[in-house]
Amino acid sequence: MLQPQINLSLDLKKLRDEGYELEINGGYVCAHHIPYVNEKKEIGFGVLICPLNLASEFQTSRPPDHTMFFMGEVPCHKDGKRMDEILNSSPNQMLLEGIVGNHLFSSKPSKGNYDDYYEKFTKYVQIISVPAKSLDSSVTATTFKPFVGNQTTSVFNYFDTNSSRANIMKLNEKFGGQKIAIIGLGGTGSYILDQVAKNHVDEIHLFDADDFSQHNAFRSPGAPSLDELNDMKKKAVYFSEIYSKMHKGIVPHIEYVTRDNIHLLEEMSFVFICIDNNSAKKLIVKELTKLKISFIDVGLGVQLVDDKLIGIVRTTVGTAGKNDHLLKRIPFEEAVVNEYVTNIQIADLNALNAILAVIKWKKISGFYQDLVEEFHSTYSINVAELTNGDYQI
Repeated sequence: MLQPQINLSLDLKKLRDEGYELEINGGYVCAHHIPYVNEKKEIGFGVLICPLNLASEFQTSRPPDHTMFFMGEVPCHKDGKRMDEILNSSPNQMLLEGIVGNHLFSSKPSKGNYDDYYEKFTKYVQIISVPAKSLDSSVTATTFKPFVGNQTTSVFNYFDTNSSRANIMKLNEKFGGQKIAIIGLGGTGSYILDQVAKNHVDEIHLFDADDFSQHNAFRSPGAPSLDELNDMKKKAVYFSEIYSKMHKGIVPHIEYVTRDNIHLLEEMSFVFICIDNNSAKKLIVKELTKLKISFIDVGLGVQLVDDKLIGIVRTTVGTAGKNDHLLKRIPFEEAVVNEYVTNIQIADLNALNAILAVIKWKKISGFYQDLVEEFHSTYSINVAELTNGDYQI
């Protein structure tokens, strides 16, 4: 529980000051020890749970909607009749470790939503606790006891309130413990970083020895100022400084991956290869295959034809169980002509390549369902065709 979020938000502070056992956990506000009556006319104690909405680091904004999760049995009136008037559904959804939304309540005020968390929580407490109080006047939700919950350390510098609003915090645990390496922070690699940094991985290691130059500003996420460009920082430093504002555990390596330092990949869970040096790529792929570390290699092939650009976006996966396709799918010889390494600016294709790679990584991690399980896919620009291949038999 982060006390500053409660102390500096007037609605949460008021709840705590009035004695509610309040907890902020993983983007949710939880009120524990809420008395209610079950179908056996027994008094029980449950937890009211609501996604946290923040206007700033330490101050809440209006709750996202009028609904409320509840962990416990179905609340009833004092005669044991279920409170179907507020029961929307019973999803039994795991929101966080130890926090389950057994039921979803809906009590919508005439104005459409509640003004703050104090109004919302006290209204729901009143609805479900009145029957319990009528059976035993001594029961209360305001115990004035400090709640001691799971003191988990987040990989972020602030709450992931987007995931709590979508109720997918439990899914994010699939990324827990992962150490990700991104080799190459050009157009595609920088967009991969932008996406991976918004997920609950433990560490993100960045490998690139190049400077962040002016042309990079036109093929990477964000909008650097002229002063930032004049600083001439290394890409690994430039991007680590930006994304460390959000995500902890971002580690810059101001170096290319070579035979001398390839051992640094041994502790990685997953690797994104985003370089156009094919001889270096061959070395990396061979070592990752030997180490049985899964990876995705990305690539673009762009040509100028009749004053228009055509090309293909490629995403190739290698794992310990499937790697017999890599020689025919990943270029390991240096190309004689490659218009992509000229001055053609194609940030949208970089971003698309990155998104396809990250979605596939999330499928491998079990975040998205994967019914196809392809290990190679291409998107052809001029015919808008996405093709899959190399399936594991």
